[in-house]
This record gives sequence, structure tokens and C-alpha cells, in this order.
Amino acid sequence: MWFVFALIATLSWGFADLFYKKSTDENDSQSHLKIAVWVGIVMGITSLLLLILPSDLPLLEKTLTAESFLSDIVKYSPASLSYIISMIIGYAGLRYLEVSIISPVQNASGALSAIAMIVYFLLSGKTDSITEDYGALDFSGTALIVAGVIALGIVEKKIGDRERKLHGEKVEKKYRYGALALLFPILYCIFDTIGTAADGIILDDEVGLGLSDIDVLILYGLTFFAAGLICWLYMLVKNKKPYNPFRNKQMSVAACAEQFGQIFYVFAMSRNPVLAAPMVACYCIVSVILGRVVLKEKLKPSQYACVAAVIVGIALLGISEGLAEA
Repeated sequence: MWFVFALIATLSWGFADLFYKKSTDENDSQSHLKIAVWVGIVMGITSLLLLILPSDLPLLEKTLTAESFLSDIVKYSPASLSYIISMIIGYAGLRYLEVSIISPVQNASGALSAIAMIVYFLLSGKTDSITEDYGALDFSGTALIVAGVIALGIVEKKIGDRERKLHGEKVEKKYRYGALALLFPILYCIFDTIGTAADGIILDDEVGLGLSDIDVLILYGLTFFAAGLICWLYMLVKNKKPYNPFRNKQMSVAACAEQFGQIFYVFAMSRNPVLAAPMVACYCIVSVILGRVVLKEKLKPSQYACVAAVIVGIALLGISEGLAEA
């Protein structure tokens, strides 16, 4: 059953990327905030439903109590806020990059974690730990991802420079910032990595909160609801009129697909984390395919080569993780 759950999560997040891009207005500087409002609404409603539903239902084991509820939200906030910041940054990046580019680069966060650990071991003199914890697949995957991102930055800069020479000030927004636009998915990776590390500490049974997967969904959803409310209030003050999120149906579809994938990702991970994690991590392949087929995104051969290197690197890290845990 884990395979079905992982497949649903993979397809859901791929479609979420598609509708995030479709609902993004390149000329709207608040587009990312509007998406955040919708995601907050959907996640908030889901969290309330999970709180109301009885714990004895299948897959709904909860450990949250009324006494510890507020303290658990505060303790989990470093992880949830890191994820929220990463996602909002990712929404902003969709104004400047094709989904075929931004999705694979964002999914390189696992490689950033590996690089951080390698740097730590080198600085601390624990060279033996590198070879113990990382094998040939880890180094190959990390190298491919880093090389792919760097090469993509060079390619984007060249394309941006060429477009500016040809069209001057009328150049399309996606070419206007060139390689600088890659800062959005890279920052996404950094904050997503922080969130992952925080999850590992906070949710540890011995030193952390010892929460269940459903508890995490509830706390994360409520935190995102608060973030969405803050974004809505900011736009209210900034624009001096309330933003009506229900006018944009594509954002609602993206938010629902995001939450749908999140739920089934949790179910898949709870049943078979070894095989589910690398499978779901490659949902960017679905995003690239949908971007090409539905959005008619046309990348240059050099861009496809860089994106392919990142995707292969992610796949190698997933395979390595599966072999290590097997």
C-alpha cells in the first residue's frame, strides 16, 4: 500500500507545481503572498478536521493533548516556519523561472544537507566519518547536483545577457534577472534543509517531542494558516482593500494538491520510509513533464542538460539512501 500512497504524493506535488505556475502572475508582486493565503486556508481546514476526527480511525493516531497543545506549537515552530519560508520563496521564484527549472533545483535540498555535513566533518577533523556515512553514490549525486546548479546559473546568465542585447528593456521578466533568479530555488533549498534538520531533532523520540505523523500535519497546517492570515493582513494594509482569494480557482487547486500530497506522503513514509522517500523526492520529474506538455515550456538543450544532471543527482542520493537502510 505504501507504493500507492507514494505515487499519489508524487503526482499530487507535480500537479501542485503545475497549478502554482499557472496561477502565478509575472506582473503581480504579491502573487506569492496570494498563493500562501490559499495554502494557509487549505492546511488550516485540514488541521481542524484532523483535530475533530477521533483518534481510533485508521492512520489517525494522535498524541496531542489540550494541556500541551500550545507548547507543542511553539516547540515545532522552528521546523514549520522554515518550511513555510522556503515555500513562499519558491512561490516568488515562479515569477522568474519556468517550473521545469525551479522544481528540480528546489528538490536539491537533500544534497545541501549532505554538503553541510561534509563541510562539518572536514572542519572538525572527522575525516573517517565522511567515508563511513557517505559512499560513492552520495558523492556522485551531490557532485551532479552542484555541477548542474552551477552550470544552470551560467546558462541562465548567458541567455539573459543575450535576450537583453536583442530586446533591451522589453526583455521578458523570466530573462531579466538571468542567473540571479536561481537565488529563489537555492534559498528554498537552504530553508528546506533547516526545516528537515529541525524535524530530525524536534521529532526524535528521545530528545524531541515524540509527536506522531498526524500531530505534525496538524501543527504544520495551523502554523501555515497563521502565516497565510499574516500575508492576507499585510495585503489588506498595503492595498487598503481586502484580498478575495476565492476569485483565483487555480490557486485553490494548487493548494489542495499540495495538501493532498502532504497527507499521502506522511502515510507512505510511515509504512516504508526507505523506498518511499527517494520515490517522492523525484516528483520534480512530473513537474518537468507537465511544464513541457501542459505549459508548453521550451528549454534550450543546455538548460535541459543542467536540469537532467540535477534530477539524476537526486535519484542517486535516493538510491544510496535506500541501499544504506536496506
